[in-house]
This record gives sequence, C-alpha cells and structure tokens, in this order.
Amino acid sequence: MIIETERLILREMVMDDAQDMLRLHSNHQVQKYTGENIITSLEEINNKIKEFQSRDKNRGFGRWVTILKKEKQFVGWAGLAYLPEFDEVDLGYRFLPEYWGLGIATEASHAILTYGFESLKLKKIIAIAMKENKSSIKVMEKVGMEFDKFAPYEPGSEDAAWYWCNKKLIIKNKAH
Repeated sequence: MIIETERLILREMVMDDAQDMLRLHSNHQVQKYTGENIITSLEEINNKIKEFQSRDKNRGFGRWVTILKKEKQFVGWAGLAYLPEFDEVDLGYRFLPEYWGLGIATEASHAILTYGFESLKLKKIIAIAMKENKSSIKVMEKVGMEFDKFAPYEPGSEDAAWYWCNKKLIIKNKAH
C-alpha cells in the first residue's frame, strides 16, 4: 500500500489487476477524454501494466490501483507520472463510470498531492485535461490547483487545460 485515505487504498499495480484494468481501459466513456485508444486485449493491458510498473518507480511514484477500502473493490487508478517532454510531474486518474460523482477522484487527488509534496518533496505538480472534460477540471480546482494555460498536450492536438500547484498553494486553499 502506498496511500490510504478514509475510503481508499492506493497501491502498486500488479499483473493480477489485468482484468480490472482491461474493464477500465476498454470503456469508451473512460477513454473519451484521454487521447488514447481503447484497449481490447489482455496482451495490450498487460503491456500497459508493465509500463505503469516500471515508468516512475525509481522516482517514488507512479499510477496506482485505487481500491474502495471497505468493499475491497477496484475503482480505477490514480497517481503521478513524470512527463519528460515537459519536465513536469503530472497528476492523473481514471475511474470506472459507476464510481463517478462520489468524490473518489477528489479524495485520491488530495492524498496524492499531499504525498507528492510532503513525502517526495516535489516543488510543483501539474494536471492536464481536455477542455471538454469539465468533471476532471472541477476535480483539479477542488484540490487547489490553479489554471495555467490552454495549450496542446501533443503536437497537432487541440488545446488542453493545464493546471498546476505547489505545496504553498495547496496549504493556502485548504485554509479557505
């Protein structure tokens, strides 16, 4: 276990998570605003899990499976990733639609930002969402992130909404 909140456990992803991850990454609603293709096979999802497992482990963070603690139920993943093309650490999350609107993304994001700033001593964390993904943008704002700019995430793509925060900003927003 990496992080525990009132309702959630965030832990490292393992190959036994493949079926749950396939259910998540094959869902058209989940993938709608990601810019990624739908994953349709266990082979593809196993490769995705391997990528998540190795990507940022040496940095002390990653994309972590998110479990409802009481129910021991997989709901998605959340965590940090280093984006070398921007030299930034990114907060990201994806959850199954049946768990949307329950405050899970907000709860997980608060805990991840706290972990990033207090345990890892990160100076800045960003988050990026397609402009149309109003729910994700609302989560970013709820956890104290501030709007930075509209800019493409990938060359030739439409503008995305970029948000950022640092420890001082999070503390300031918690006080209000």
